[in-house]
Amino acid sequence: MRAVFLCALVAVQAAVLLAAVSPVEAGELEVGYYANKCKDVEKIVKWHVVKALKARRRTGAALVRLLFHDCFVRGCDGSVLLDKSGENPHPEKEAPVNIGLAAFDLLEEIKAAVECWCPGVVSCSDILIFAARDAASYLSNGNVHFEAPAGRLDGFVSKAEEAQAELPDSTDDVEKLLANFAKKNFANEELVILTGAHSIGQGHCSSFTGRLTEPPTQIDPKYRNLLNFKCAQGGNPTVDNNVRDEDRDVAAEFLPEFVSQLRETHDFLDHTFYNNTLDNIVNFHFDAALLNQNETLFHVHEYADNGTLWDEDFADALLKLSKLPMPAGSKGEIRKKCNIINYSLHT
Repeated sequence: MRAVFLCALVAVQAAVLLAAVSPVEAGELEVGYYANKCKDVEKIVKWHVVKALKARRRTGAALVRLLFHDCFVRGCDGSVLLDKSGENPHPEKEAPVNIGLAAFDLLEEIKAAVECWCPGVVSCSDILIFAARDAASYLSNGNVHFEAPAGRLDGFVSKAEEAQAELPDSTDDVEKLLANFAKKNFANEELVILTGAHSIGQGHCSSFTGRLTEPPTQIDPKYRNLLNFKCAQGGNPTVDNNVRDEDRDVAAEFLPEFVSQLRETHDFLDHTFYNNTLDNIVNFHFDAALLNQNETLFHVHEYADNGTLWDEDFADALLKLSKLPMPAGSKGEIRKKCNIINYSLHT
């Protein structure tokens, strides 16, 4: 009870301090940025992430996805975390391309703990990067890891139309994907690397409807039958991105030869996505499109053959992604809560 009271008191004091702070421009990112500002903040984040993933491993995939969906739009500024408000009537969360985003409650839990430890110091955008980094490490048994620089600020703007325009769509062809990633200064190989995140998580049936009518040269007919079965359950159900995580009974009916490859532990972050892509047993047109261009096809084969190389390159790509800056001239803040801006700053 004493700890709760003290945390509440700290929160009140932080609110008073924040009311006097003006929006500022972000500085250079730095590894160990919080060493003298909020000691042990990364340990706090990791503790909450590990606890959450032990309870529900799938939350890890949601965190990794949030990193990409935040940073690819307006840079890594926590804009994807904002709820609908007068300032942002149609936030990024509402974009169709962001269907199924999750783990917001976990980030709010972490933010509350961090605010109690060192109020008004750590941005939600930095917390998201730390949490996604730790999730990737946990889901890969430590094979995917990087030191995350920090010092980001939280942005004020979140627009669904920007997310829809800038994020890759599950139905995109390879030429559009390459052009999209090039705008963010990512090489063709890095498109292939980051798409490997589809070894974990789930997708809604509405995101791959077109795959259900593609020819056998583009999707294994037995796998297409499996998707048709899952998507015929009504509503807009989700399907595991990686067939390795499929229900054993469903796999036995539609892909009996694959049953021996099923894992008891789901959402293991590794290079199996590339083997599945070559076997035409992936959900999204986006994934299958990587086989339609010589360079991307080469890298699909490369990572299918070398999981250790992919672990290293995926960590590097996540690090690069985490450094995408806010638009030039943008100002930010340290939000008190991750889903709303500090209104006191704008009155």
